[in-house]
Amino acid sequence: MLELKSHCERCDALLAPDSNKAVICSFECTFCVRCNHDDLKGICPNCNGDLQQRPARLNNQ
Repeated sequence: MLELKSHCERCDALLAPDSNKAVICSFECTFCVRCNHDDLKGICPNCNGDLQQRPARLNNQ
């Protein structure tokens, strides 16, 4: 199961588990969509991996 980090690693924005406003790489580095769009351009600054939308976790999971 993915570890859903609660904050953007760049700007510290809150990212709830059910949020659709988070992106992750294959190492689960986590960023908000705003940082991804404005600065990161789909590339993880930690590992140079591809950033993709993080799946949302429903409350009952």
